[in-house]
Amino acid sequence: MRSARPSLVLLTLGMLGVVLLSALGIWQVERRTWKLALIERVEQRMHAAPVAPPPPSSWPEVSAASDEYRRVTVRGNFLNADETLVQAVTNEGPGFWVLTPLRMADGTTVLINRGFVPPDRRDPATRRDGDPLGTVSVTGLLRMSEPKGGFLRSNDASAGRWYSRDVAAIAAVHGLSHTAPFFIDADATPNPGGYPVGGLTIVRFPNNHLIYALTWFALALMLAGALLRIASARSRTGASDPRWSSRRAAVRRLIGAARNLSRDTGPDARAHIGSA
Repeated sequence: MRSARPSLVLLTLGMLGVVLLSALGIWQVERRTWKLALIERVEQRMHAAPVAPPPPSSWPEVSAASDEYRRVTVRGNFLNADETLVQAVTNEGPGFWVLTPLRMADGTTVLINRGFVPPDRRDPATRRDGDPLGTVSVTGLLRMSEPKGGFLRSNDASAGRWYSRDVAAIAAVHGLSHTAPFFIDADATPNPGGYPVGGLTIVRFPNNHLIYALTWFALALMLAGALLRIASARSRTGASDPRWSSRRAAVRRLIGAARNLSRDTGPDARAHIGSA
């Protein structure tokens, strides 16, 4: 019994491992289903007719799940003097996003990511033709704020170094009030002078869940196979153990004696048994 305990514990832990790995595989299958639904929902939003942005009364309820990448159209006046440059890496190369506040007729403000400019166009003076005056209409994709900063890089508002489009922080620096908690990526409508370049939003959702699911299920099958081999080896070891062999021999002797006794049916046999 002592030698069997470690094997029993190992088999129990192994079976728990199979259950856990299988559960992880099922979870990845469920995640894949959710991701595919998300991709389909975003595609529908991006190609739908533009609508008005959420009104101030619904700003607290705006979320990525219900609103991000929705096509919207806004009208207002750009506050060009309050633009903010956010570092960016795009298909056009490294440079900056130009975020400019748009003051709407109701007095609220929304940040517009007007598009990309290369480093040599960082100075607004090099692209004055692209700063429209008067009332403008902008169509683009609603995006959620990106607080705190980028990967391993924090925004430094005092130094004017921005690595993410943090709406609240940018609004605070420029003293903007009644600012929407989201920003809008402008579409590819050309700007006078060619800059900023809009329409560079990349929508990409990693969807490796099927690979992960197959990996977990494969590991579960491998572990189950290993457990079967251990159980089979344990059975063979027990059968070849000398103690097991002696016990089998004793059992065979008892069975043989019983058979011999069952064949002795005459009075001499009974007398012999009685006198034994």
